[in-house]
Amino acid sequence: MSTRTVRFKQVDVFTSVPFRGNPLAVIFDADDLTTGQMQAIARWTNLSETTFILRPTDPRADYRVRIFTTATELPFAGHPTLGTAHALRESGHAPKTPGKLVQECGVGLVTLEARTGGQWAFAAPPARITPLDDAQQKRLADALAPLAIDFAATPCAVDNGVPWLVIRLADAAQCLAMTLSPAARETLTALVAEAGTHGIVVYGPHEGGVPATFELRTVLLGAENIEDPVTGSANAALAMLLTAQGKRPGDAYTVRQGTALDRDGRVSIAYDDRADGSPVWIGGDSVTVIDGTFRF
Repeated sequence: MSTRTVRFKQVDVFTSVPFRGNPLAVIFDADDLTTGQMQAIARWTNLSETTFILRPTDPRADYRVRIFTTATELPFAGHPTLGTAHALRESGHAPKTPGKLVQECGVGLVTLEARTGGQWAFAAPPARITPLDDAQQKRLADALAPLAIDFAATPCAVDNGVPWLVIRLADAAQCLAMTLSPAARETLTALVAEAGTHGIVVYGPHEGGVPATFELRTVLLGAENIEDPVTGSANAALAMLLTAQGKRPGDAYTVRQGTALDRDGRVSIAYDDRADGSPVWIGGDSVTVIDGTFRF
């Protein structure tokens, strides 16, 4: 039986310390893999996402990426975008423009740039925002009780390629206290299906902005039914929703995510209207944990 090997990295994203962020598998030289083979590899790695680097079809792009969960392909995701760019730069890839990368993916072209302090960030794709109606908000409150939802910020479905139902809680402690009973999961699964989203994002402010402006958690509901450690697309969704609701905390802020899973993900968000059509940049550190070859 013949085998093939390709370059492979496993990267921890939104952290500079291994095992504290969100892991990502990156497969290089994937142009001749079929969709079925990519899905099989992603199912085997058993990570929240696995990415496959291919030659771009758009001359403006540095590379093309396909992003798979264990169950399906995504048009866009945040931590795979940052992690793939990190792996590609570390492999020796020379960007067309120094300090900048253009990724081609399912939502189109996504720009990444080197930011102050050595972090890289991506310009978030535009988002579609849809508030929950009154009846849905009542069901949401019942499902999350006794947590205090801050309804001054209406819970909304936010879709930037990965759709999330975003919910503001009274504070960070409420966010960390969240536990979901089977009945709550059942109600929330029905709500996210109605809203056309993959799961919920709950967030709450830290007093005095320490250790971050917000604490955030994301829970996938339905087929996967897991909590994701650190989620770039959810942070992008929140950043755009904060602007739409008039609750933006200045021109930059930070998010801590993964605390409930014994992780310590840190996300940097900056608003910058010059950013290739997107006003939101999502940034963070990445570190390579495994570097080698993948055989199949």
